[in-house]
Amino acid sequence: MLILGIDTSCDDTSAAVVKDGTVILSNVVSSQAEIHKRYGGIVPELASRRHTENIIPVVEEALRGAGTTFKGIDAIAVCFGPGLIGSLLIGCCFVKSLAYALNRPVVTVNHLEGHIYSAFLSDISPQFPFLSLVVSGGHTSLFCIEGHGIYKELGKTRDDAAGEAYDKFSKMLGLGYPGGPIIDKLAREGNKDAFKLPKPLLPDCLDFSFSGLKTYVKNTVNKLKAGNELTDTTVRDLAASFQTVIVEVLVTKLLWAVKDTGVCRVSLSGGVAANDELRNRLLEVQRTDGLEVFLPPKALCTDNGAMIAAAAYQRFIKGEVAGLDFNPRAYMPLTQV
Repeated sequence: MLILGIDTSCDDTSAAVVKDGTVILSNVVSSQAEIHKRYGGIVPELASRRHTENIIPVVEEALRGAGTTFKGIDAIAVCFGPGLIGSLLIGCCFVKSLAYALNRPVVTVNHLEGHIYSAFLSDISPQFPFLSLVVSGGHTSLFCIEGHGIYKELGKTRDDAAGEAYDKFSKMLGLGYPGGPIIDKLAREGNKDAFKLPKPLLPDCLDFSFSGLKTYVKNTVNKLKAGNELTDTTVRDLAASFQTVIVEVLVTKLLWAVKDTGVCRVSLSGGVAANDELRNRLLEVQRTDGLEVFLPPKALCTDNGAMIAAAAYQRFIKGEVAGLDFNPRAYMPLTQV
């Protein structure tokens, strides 16, 4: 069974063909990073306009890469939220037209659900139940996945997502966009103990909060600038100290969830899942705490059509298809799926 998966939830136009929900035949992602980096973040109007230009060639390339045509596709999957509403509209309207023209069923997928299902696109996938930490520019959430389509939210961010904090920190220092890979690289060359930054753990719950850390770092940067102390060395040290706190909070909360639930299988997904320090820290936890850790390939951490197709497969085989009157939603908790 071949499913064509499409994601236009943010600034990447992506399409993929996945066989039986686990085998990636193609996965094409067209990035808009060069467009948005001059603004230090995503400009929604520019993102949606670029999607209109990219979506047809990206889908055609995905079909060619999979060695198939539209006739060989059994169903079409699309991310219909959450995300930027203008970007979501492009993908959803395209899929509606395509499904009508081809007479193919449509499966709508929650973006967070897609990230969770990236864990099933590797050679070894987790058994149920497992914990899923989704960390990206728009989300920092912790779920217990009890079965296909059965999700229990354990914690979520109360303000900034971890990836958003990375991007804003990078913008403060004029380092560019996206901030995650830049900070990760600088942190490897810095002293993580150079700055004593607050660790926002929010005791007695599994929620996250990074806005206070962001404000503290902003004040620190302003003081360094005022004293002409913002050198290349201090930037690397601040990046290392900042990243250490972010990673420590994420891993600590995950370990708390393991203790609370007794579930020792954990997966990581989302754009921040490509962060080297976070991945290494979880592998260390796997060795010392005896957890089963599932890390998707870095190519599947950022938004992509393959994860949407993988999630859609489980819904499609249960007959959960959408009518062509569905609408995208900018806000849609996973618990509403």
